[in-house]
Amino acid sequence: MDNIILIGMPASGKSTAGVLLAKTIGYGYIDCDLLIQNEQKALLCDIIEREGVQGFISIEERVNASLWAEKCIISTGGSVIYGEKAMQHLKNLGRIIYLKVSLKELEKRLKGKDIFKRGVVMRNRAKTLAELYAERVPLYEKYADATVDCDGLNIDETVEAVIKAAKAER
Repeated sequence: MDNIILIGMPASGKSTAGVLLAKTIGYGYIDCDLLIQNEQKALLCDIIEREGVQGFISIEERVNASLWAEKCIISTGGSVIYGEKAMQHLKNLGRIIYLKVSLKELEKRLKGKDIFKRGVVMRNRAKTLAELYAERVPLYEKYADATVDCDGLNIDETVEAVIKAAKAER
């Protein structure tokens, strides 16, 4: 296996599963949101406020398009799929696994949480989680080499499903 790149909606488990996956298979771990925060010396929500949505997307694309890794689990930000250049680069780095979570499950996971405080990019006119979901899912599906349906899976089952998907024929 090369690198394994995790994409998906906020709260789909990219970071949580990514860390455990890296430990399980002995890979390194990279969280792209943390790379952006470190470079910009600010939280995602503050970067979005300072730079605007398009400015943030440009920063995210540049950071992801310049990433180099070997034998790593790479957890991307949920909005990485807005950057064509970044997604093509990530495809060249490894296998892209889409952690698919239904809207109903996302609503349950995010209940009572302010997604804007998480630094969620609301592009176009998406103002609700449902609108964001409808906007992003086709892009996740477009770039994914494999999809793992995470509904009903605990973290260990998610990790096992990702390992299986990553090993499947390309």
